[in-house]
Formats: sequence, structure tokens, C-alpha cells
Amino acid sequence: MPFFSFLKREIFRKLAGKSSPETDQAFQGLHKPETWLVAGLGNPGEKYAQTRHNIGFMVADLLGERLRVEFAAQGNRIWGVGKTGNVPVGVVKPQSYMNLSGPPIWEIAMQYGIDRGQVLVIHDDLDLPFGKIKIKTKGGHGGHKGIQSLIQSFGDGDFPRLRVGIGRPPAGNPVIDHVLGRFDAKESFVLGKLLALAGDAVETILREGVLEGMNLFNNQQITA
Repeated sequence: MPFFSFLKREIFRKLAGKSSPETDQAFQGLHKPETWLVAGLGNPGEKYAQTRHNIGFMVADLLGERLRVEFAAQGNRIWGVGKTGNVPVGVVKPQSYMNLSGPPIWEIAMQYGIDRGQVLVIHDDLDLPFGKIKIKTKGGHGGHKGIQSLIQSFGDGDFPRLRVGIGRPPAGNPVIDHVLGRFDAKESFVLGKLLALAGDAVETILREGVLEGMNLFNNQQITA
């Protein structure tokens, strides 16, 4: 192995946390041009589990079940590898809190040579009504701190997103309480259907591309 390649590998290993030769071998399949990295955004810990802001984590967990991903903690992320058809897919949940979501995702993309156009980010969105999803090819952060961190890490916003609507709170209610609050009974009743819809959208993107995903899913909504 050339010295520069070895040095680069060791730098990324220190950034991401130590891994064993067995772990490295398990992830070698990501070194392919068709590889996708799917990143669900959220906050770590029981305090934030099942909150609206963590719906990206929820979709990532569902996708992990579908693609038989064995998640493992590694440094500042929990992640694993699966496949849909012949497409290798890394699924990651950053553990650095929402405002610092970018570095753990960027590190994986750089380490495995995954083009930012094939880094699909799943996140909650206040500006979409609860139950609606929308796919974008690229864009700004729209005030979302996780997306802002990703743009800072990658240098631009040229990565696709799956926005999952959580709606805005009633007038006069603090936005932060809404975002970090848990779904109400009415929302919880159909939450499983919303997650399934988002999972279907992700799998379509992985197999058929972002534009096909947009054509099929951007007008769909689950109603509470």
C-alpha cells in the first residue's frame, strides 16, 4: 500500500474512531461508484428518542430493517452496510447532535469516495405539513441546523434530501417545544404509515434515482 494511501486511511480511522480489520473488510463493498450513503438526522440519547426532530433516525432504523443492516457504534456515528439489489448502501445516524451532523457524514463520504450526489439525507421539516414528504436534489438549509452543518462540511448543498413533514405548532406555541416534543396521539396513529412511505421513497431513489423518486412521491401525504 502506498504511503499516502496508508496515511489517509489512518487519518480517517482516527477521525471516525478505531475499527478492526474485520470491520474494515465488512465496509470494503462501499468502494464502488454505485454506492449510496443514506443519513438519517437526529439527536442521540433517550431524551430525544421518538421526538419529531428525530424522524430521520426513525426512517434510518426502518431502512436498516429492510436492508438487513447491522448497526454498530463507531466514533461519532452509528452505522452499517446493506444492499438493495446490487447497490451497496451505507446507513448512518450521526451521534454528534443535530447541529454537528455534517462531520460524521462527510468523513464516511470522503473515506469511501461516495459522491455527494449519492449522499441522501433524511430530516424533519417544519414547512411541510405532518405526513407529507418531499424529495429535493439540492438546496439551502432553510434554517435546519443539521442541513446547515452538512453544507458547511461538504462546502455546498449539492446533495439530495428527503424532507419529512412534521408541520408547525399552533400559533403561540414555541417552535423548539414542538420540534423536540413527541408526536401526539393522532399523529402517532399514522406514524408507522408515514415512516413506511418515507422508506419506500428512499428505496426508490436508491434503485431508480432521485428524479424517479420525486416523480412518484413528491405529491404523496399520509393524513392523521
